[in-house]
Amino acid sequence: MDVGGSGGGELRSTIKKWKIIYPVYLNSKKTVAEGRRIATAKACPDPTCIEIADSCAYLKIPCAIELDKAYPRDFFQVGRVRVQLANDDGTPVNPAIKTKKQLMIQIAELVPKHHGRTKKQEAAVSSSTGTTSKPKKKNRK
Repeated sequence: MDVGGSGGGELRSTIKKWKIIYPVYLNSKKTVAEGRRIATAKACPDPTCIEIADSCAYLKIPCAIELDKAYPRDFFQVGRVRVQLANDDGTPVNPAIKTKKQLMIQIAELVPKHHGRTKKQEAAVSSSTGTTSKPKKKNRK
């Protein structure tokens, strides 16, 4: 049984035409020289491919995660997301988002609100409030 037959190759060739978004493009901790593409004020710290893909799904934009790919300037940054901004006839998939830069800004606004990040922050807050304070040491000379 050929599951990935010609249909899989056709899908792969259409995905090749989609725009690429690396997490570095949205990372507020990176400089423009290191690959950031949007303003620091609009960027978010350390976005992941999964967060970007979830944001695209929320915006109703088709996307595909490629975890086996790396950012060319920094091979330790693994993963990228391909997004379809326009249909085959050239009309935008989401009329509110026409350019790649508009999409990156929208994603950067959504990533900090991602359910994975809010769970991490809640866990950090609950663990820090549960600790007892240590007695202060006296300055001995």
